[in-house]
Formats: sequence, structure tokens, C-alpha cells
Amino acid sequence: MDFGEPAPQAGAPLGFGAAALGNLYTEVTEGQAYEAIAAAWEHGIRYFDTAPHYGLGLSERRLGAALRERPREEYTVSTKVGRRLVPSEEGGGDLAHGFAVPATHRRVWDFTADGIRRTLDASLERLGLDRVDLVYLHDPDDHAEEAFREGYPALEKLRSEGVVGAIGAGMNQAEMLTRFVRDTDVDVVLCAGRYTLLDQSALSELLPAAEERGVSVVIGGPFNSGLLADPRPGATYNYAQAPEELVARALRLKEIAERHGITLRAAALAFCAAHPAVTSVLVGARSAAEVHDCAEQFATPIPPAFWQELREQPS
Repeated sequence: MDFGEPAPQAGAPLGFGAAALGNLYTEVTEGQAYEAIAAAWEHGIRYFDTAPHYGLGLSERRLGAALRERPREEYTVSTKVGRRLVPSEEGGGDLAHGFAVPATHRRVWDFTADGIRRTLDASLERLGLDRVDLVYLHDPDDHAEEAFREGYPALEKLRSEGVVGAIGAGMNQAEMLTRFVRDTDVDVVLCAGRYTLLDQSALSELLPAAEERGVSVVIGGPFNSGLLADPRPGATYNYAQAPEELVARALRLKEIAERHGITLRAAALAFCAAHPAVTSVLVGARSAAEVHDCAEQFATPIPPAFWQELREQPS
């Protein structure tokens, strides 16, 4: 493990990950969604990330509605392409995909140039915007050939036309993101869950390559989908139940953090923000209270002795 001595005040700023606003796992009311974004704005958060996948467009609609009263030049919005939403009459719910919403649409993997334009047009309509600042290819893990052959060139063309400001890829792995950094002209990559206190696999190749090529890295999943926020048996890690050995590691980290007078959440956020290639750390929140907590934790100075003790721990 590689633990430096990060200072959150000098690190990358917080961004707002809006997956929860698409009713991730459980319902969020319209009022709660609005208040969460208002709280983020109150704390100076100006980067908001969403995707059609999140609640079959619900996250985009809620984010767009809440930002409509804000000055457009003051915030940055990113969305994603690769999963095209197609109307469905099958009925039922979408919990099989993680979202507590009616299954009014189904997702179709589509990294073709036409599919990307159609997906982006639909996102702009839901967001109520005429352009977005950043578009990611979303989870092209099993569609690498199509993503590199068609998806990336399509985004490059949209960028050259001024339809989008910046382009990139967002994934839960570091390896293919490293390929995007090295083999394309992406502006930014979003790496979820692979640069945390529990998993630093992005450190071996992705972050050094990004730093070398001047590509920005946005870190998502700083809490590994829950385990680092509240370590306990039954907690989630990478959107599944955490194995016992990881729960034990997280509990040990929590004990060390509390011994130094901080929370594990504060340490987890500070760690993600400190790398020089990282330009934002996305936190997912479903309420104003969660936003307030994240902002408070993020502003907490981390004692150098905490990092020193982590470095001395057996790996």
C-alpha cells in the first residue's frame, strides 16, 4: 500500500455523483434530491456527474431541474454514453439493475456513432441543456473494440464541433482507462473504486500515465460503494456484500483513524484527493445531510501521524 501525507485543503475538490438521485437501491423523493443538490451548491461543489443509466434517466431529469435556477457558467455537468434507453412495455421495476424505478425503458449497449449522438441528444433533453461540459464512454469493459473504433472517434467529433467541451471514459477498472489515456486524446477519465484506502490498483499505471500525458482523473467511489463509509458486516464493497477479510481491514482502518481523532470517511476522501493527477473526487449523496457530512469530512485536516501509521501496517 502507498500512503502519502495528503492535505485535503491542497487536493482536488469534491464533485457530486448523482447516481443516488436515480433511486439507487432505494427511493429518493423529489424534495430530497433537490435539497441534496442545493446543499452541494451551498458547500461550493460545482461539478455534477450523472448518466442515463442512473434510474433510467431519472437522475438526469432531477439534476437538470435542480440546476436550472443556477448560473450556467458557474457549474460543470458530465453525463455518459454507451447505454441507450429504449422504451419498454414489459412493466415491472428496475431493481435488477440497482434502481428503484419503474422499468419504463430498457438499456441497449450502443457505442456506435449514431447511438452516441442519439443518447447524448436524449440526455440533453432530460437535463434541459443545450450542451454538456463533459461526456464519458460509460463502462465499455465488454465492448472495447466498438468503443475504441467507433465510440471514441464519435466523441472526438462532437468535441471538435463544440457540442461537448471535453471527452473521456468512466469505468470501475484501471486497465482499460490506462489504454484510453495512452492511445487516445481524451481529456479526462473517471476511475471508480480503484484508488481508495482499500484498492490502489490505479496507482500502478493509470495515475502515472495520466500525470505524464496531462489527462485529468476524476475519482469515483472513494468509499468503495459503502464499506469505507460505514465498515461493518453486511456492508457493500463494489456494489456487492463485502468479503469478511475486507470488512476486517476496513474496521482496522477505522480504528486507526479514530485513534488519531478523525473519521475513516475523512481519511478516505483526503487520500483520493491528494494525487496530483486527480482533479475531482465524486461523492454520491442522497440527502442534504449526507452532503453536509461529506463536506465536513473533506475539510478535516488529517494528522501526518495517521499516514505514518498506515505505512507501518502490514499489507
